[in-house]
Amino acid sequence: MTLTRIMHVEDDESIRMVAEMALVDVAGFELLSCDGGQSALEQAEAFGPELVLLDVMMPKMDGLQTLAELRKLPSLVSTPVVFMTAKIQQAEKQQYLEAGAIAVVEKPFEPMELGDTLRALYHQASQA
Repeated sequence: MTLTRIMHVEDDESIRMVAEMALVDVAGFELLSCDGGQSALEQAEAFGPELVLLDVMMPKMDGLQTLAELRKLPSLVSTPVVFMTAKIQQAEKQQYLEAGAIAVVEKPFEPMELGDTLRALYHQASQA
């Protein structure tokens, strides 16, 4: 299975812009960029992401709450989710993995490598 469609949920516009350049211009993905959990929930099913890249710290609905809500959508029950966060403690990372994420990517990320990283994580998840 080839990864082509990614939904990125991030409240920081500058990070969304860098990720969009990294994932669309560099890696060639089809990307849906959402500025928060509510926006993601409203657009997720129509877009049909094959992977969700999800910020942890967001106002109103944080990453864990967003993930819980996305899992209620029939088409996203088993979609791989990768959390992205600036503050990464081992205990928190474990919490994200237990919540159903396949991995945690640290910010700041390397834009030229983000697409390859997500492809590799997606490939690992689809082999599991």
